[in-house]
Amino acid sequence: MTSKLWPHVRYLAALALWCSACQHVSAPAPNSAPAASPPAAPAGPGAHDAGALAPVMTLTTLDGATIDLAKLYGTKPVYLKFWATWCIPCREQMPKFKRIYDAIGDRVNVIAVNDGFNDEPAAVRAFRDQNGLRMPIVVDDGRLAGALDLQVTVQHVVIGRDARIVYADYKDGDELDQALQKVIAAPEPGSAAVGRRPAVDRPAFRRGEVVTGVDARTIDGAAVSLGRSPDGRPRAVVFFSTWSETYLQTHFPERAAACRRVREEVEQLAARGGIAWLGIAGGPWPSVEDVVEYKAKTNTKLPLVLDGNGALFRAFGIRDIPTVALLDRDGRLVRMVGPDDRDLAAAVHALGGR
Repeated sequence: MTSKLWPHVRYLAALALWCSACQHVSAPAPNSAPAASPPAAPAGPGAHDAGALAPVMTLTTLDGATIDLAKLYGTKPVYLKFWATWCIPCREQMPKFKRIYDAIGDRVNVIAVNDGFNDEPAAVRAFRDQNGLRMPIVVDDGRLAGALDLQVTVQHVVIGRDARIVYADYKDGDELDQALQKVIAAPEPGSAAVGRRPAVDRPAFRRGEVVTGVDARTIDGAAVSLGRSPDGRPRAVVFFSTWSETYLQTHFPERAAACRRVREEVEQLAARGGIAWLGIAGGPWPSVEDVVEYKAKTNTKLPLVLDGNGALFRAFGIRDIPTVALLDRDGRLVRMVGPDDRDLAAAVHALGGR
């Protein structure tokens, strides 16, 4: 089996392993809501399990239109397909997705949700035009996937008129077809359909802010606080995905090359000392097994953390990999060095590195 397809085959195992590398990100409590507002998450089944209430959220399409999920519930069923332009199964499934929209788009609210990870709106528009996609397309900023506790792509989420999830899986075969027919045939709910108000993450840290309340545990079991380092050194936090150097070669070779370049440069900089380095593995298909394998394969000396539920990536607003967050001795976020930046060494030196 090729390494390019391996993440998709193994992603179910990854879901089961999340709990072994948990982290905590403190967040303010959601504002209290009037009686008519949806209940706060979580409640009942898991966020994307069959029977769970679907989240309410306002989305913006590529063309600037607004989609209020709360207003869709109770009228027509909703079908959300999460995908990415660089995702091989996403591309393979796209012809059927188009056929589904053509066949039932008048009876089901079909929405293509680009996961917004390593994808820019311009690339999504180009993909839409090249493939003749006519359904509404939104680029997720991480909130919708987070509300559904999804860390994988491709993913299909079918929601009935009663705002309850009927199907959530990567497969687009008979089970998906049956789920869609089920929600189409279901009677209208006897009462107003009310979705679920997701828990609210604190806003992502911005440049100049002191990082606090972000704790993690390395795959070796060491507790880490992502703010000020215990020994007072500046900190560099590398956000990456274990599969990016190989998997992205097919449809995003420039980014695959950037991932390799940054990894090699980080190892050289870390060897010089003066900075407390930490690697955080996340993005789609995260698993402890993959991080352990990555550490052995690359022989990295960085302590590594698995961001199994995406909380650490969301805390820093990470939507592109690799990204290096630089924090000064007080734990203040000084800079985010992205995949297209070429001055990481200078930025680390300015921070106090050697």
